[in-house]
Amino acid sequence: MLSNTAEYALRAAVHLAKHPESHCSAAEVAKVTLVPPSYVSKVLLDLVRGGITSSQRGPNGGFLLTRAPEKISLLEVINAVDPIVRIKTCPLGIASHGANLCQLHSRMDQAAEGVERCFAGATIADMAQASTDGSRCLFPAGPA
Repeated sequence: MLSNTAEYALRAAVHLAKHPESHCSAAEVAKVTLVPPSYVSKVLLDLVRGGITSSQRGPNGGFLLTRAPEKISLLEVINAVDPIVRIKTCPLGIASHGANLCQLHSRMDQAAEGVERCFAGATIADMAQASTDGSRCLFPAGPA
């Protein structure tokens, strides 16, 4: 349902939320989140362009979230790297259909709307909370 890029961005944002006071290098984010190192830099830069993270160069540089994790929805992160596409007009280009979608395309748009609603209703902070009952995986894995 989501692209690898969107999932990688979510993993990176969750990791950054767990380290709010320190810049995290792309190499650290890649290692901890199990995102390929060659891909993580692209994802992190997309998050910078989307206003989700900031970056700082140099020996003490790296990436930080731009806002508190409670203020960043999963949807914002996803839309910064690979937006969810809604169907507004006939995807087949049939002019007479315009915004009057057929049953299939209407149902597909309803599904996309539900996905947006689900991700809009959860924050990076929600995902960064550690499980206390052992029912969730401890993500991200590995050393901080």
